[in-house]
Amino acid sequence: MNILIVRVSSMGDVVHNMPMVADILRHHPDANIDWVVEEGYTSLVRLNLGVRRVIPFALRRWRKSLWSPATRAEMRAFYASLQEDAYDYVFDTQGLFKTGLVMRLARLAPGGKRIGLGNATAGSGYEAISRIFHSVSVPVGLHAHAVTRARLLGVAAFGYPIDSAVDFAMQPPAERYSWLPEIPYAVFFHGTARASKQWRSADWVQVALMLADYGLPVLLPWGSQQELQQAQALAAQMPNARVLPKLSMMEAVTLAQRAALVVGVDTGLTHIAAAYSRPTIELYCDSPRWKTQGDWSDKIINLGDVGNRPDLVEVKAAVTRLLGQNGA
Repeated sequence: MNILIVRVSSMGDVVHNMPMVADILRHHPDANIDWVVEEGYTSLVRLNLGVRRVIPFALRRWRKSLWSPATRAEMRAFYASLQEDAYDYVFDTQGLFKTGLVMRLARLAPGGKRIGLGNATAGSGYEAISRIFHSVSVPVGLHAHAVTRARLLGVAAFGYPIDSAVDFAMQPPAERYSWLPEIPYAVFFHGTARASKQWRSADWVQVALMLADYGLPVLLPWGSQQELQQAQALAAQMPNARVLPKLSMMEAVTLAQRAALVVGVDTGLTHIAAAYSRPTIELYCDSPRWKTQGDWSDKIINLGDVGNRPDLVEVKAAVTRLLGQNGA
């Protein structure tokens, strides 16, 4: 049985889609599962050994030079990849016009089905027009968790029950990096594009001072010049903090996967740490917790919600719960 998953972005949503792969293979271990994803996330999907073939999708880049010969050649190669196998099931777990179109371009086996989301969840970017590409449109709850939403498409196709266990099946990255400490460390994923999702700088500093008592250095990654400036300003007030160099995707994943503690706002790298069930404190400052909270491990603590910014006292209590009562 050949299966294609179309989930092209974003980082956190790609990660939250992975338990669907484990579900299918648990019930159909001989299935071949391919995945279409934005080219920047291909290395992330390749960490899931249940995925046979990762097909890069580069629409963001193609749009900038749509009529150039090189771009047209890449688009033809992408289409050829979608035609390489005949698929018994094609899943669009994103629900956009562009992902529905990719679903339609894939070659379907005789009797094959195209299965997608039948409706939006609250606040999602779902596009109803995507249903024109479906053989089956699957209804989901208005407040369905990002992990559950994808898993429900597999349930609709194959009829198995949703297992209570959530398995992301992500292998740890194999690489070692010179900047990565040999000793245990904490990571603060402080950066986010939306200012309302950021946590207070003074509170980050207080948590870092607390972690100094545990003997944990704090590593500060960044993804933009603004985040670099924020990281530098934080590090100047933290005796145990270090601003990291600019990281590649796999470097950032490695950073999250090997951390002794992760404290992060609602962003993709925080969700990656949670997917690896690292000791993680997820801070929801201005986004709904029900959408993405890590609820599959007691090593993950979710704090805050829309209109309920996490308090320093409860974050410190979460640190104590995850690391123990006494610092070093």
